[in-house]
Amino acid sequence: MSAIVVENLSKKYGEQLAVDNVSFSVNKGEVVGFIGPNGAGKSSTMRMLTSYMAPTNGSIIIEGEKIGNETRHIRKQIGYLPENNPLYTDMAIVDYLHFCAAIQGVPKKDIRGRIKTMIRLCGINPEKHKRISELSKGYRQRVGLAQAMIHDPRILILDEPTTGLDPNQIIEIRNLIKELGKEKTIILSSHILSEVEAICDRVIIINKGKIAADSNFEDIRQQAGYRETLTIQIEAKNYAEVEKALLAIPSIEQVKPDYDNMGNFEIDSKPGMSSRKNIFDLCVKKRWYLLEMTAVESTLEDVFRKITS
Repeated sequence: MSAIVVENLSKKYGEQLAVDNVSFSVNKGEVVGFIGPNGAGKSSTMRMLTSYMAPTNGSIIIEGEKIGNETRHIRKQIGYLPENNPLYTDMAIVDYLHFCAAIQGVPKKDIRGRIKTMIRLCGINPEKHKRISELSKGYRQRVGLAQAMIHDPRILILDEPTTGLDPNQIIEIRNLIKELGKEKTIILSSHILSEVEAICDRVIIINKGKIAADSNFEDIRQQAGYRETLTIQIEAKNYAEVEKALLAIPSIEQVKPDYDNMGNFEIDSKPGMSSRKNIFDLCVKKRWYLLEMTAVESTLEDVFRKITS
């Protein structure tokens, strides 16, 4: 069942169309990466999903309820970390989280426990007695995550959640989001595409206000025209014969020998085809030693550049 359904969503700022007839859905318990270039419409879409901004056209359904004029009940189901993480910097961390829990309707008897849980989950314990103004950018980001989750929402919408974090903190937050994804629906936006690739079940790419791709990473690679590339090392007596035999394999489009390292080849398979088994069978048939076979994988960054350029 879908936790979020977006249909024909558009947003205009004056004459500028920032989001252009966007439709997608997110299933319960799914972690979806929502990415695009600057100005593509990501943050506008996320603000509309959280009902912080009204759409110009289209509809949004959250947990079976359509966002309309009365959004208070729907907002309680959503935890939102905006890109520019607005915090009351003159407040102490515990006081701020208490305030956030109260305005989100957490029962008084549960607030203390929720604050303790968020401080532990988000790794704030070493700084918990400080004012927010005294925190580093990384710890401010952690406080922002804590406020997004303080009311235990079923849906989390996180816009650049690892901004300002060091590599160790990024890994901690990545693991936290993965753990949360076991029981919550998460939409995650990030410019660190390796993070999206590591965390998300599915990727939606928005470009110039329109959905440019929406699928799992492997399908998006295929959509972008990427094909299997292999590097192999074969031990044989006649490498010209090896090259000729490789080119004769129906699934192989191109063979590039490494003349500085005889027996090394780079293989490009035809779109949608794999040559691994065929190469292995050829080596067995010819009694050649296959010393190495490695797939050259395209990253999400490669695919992103190709789709949005």
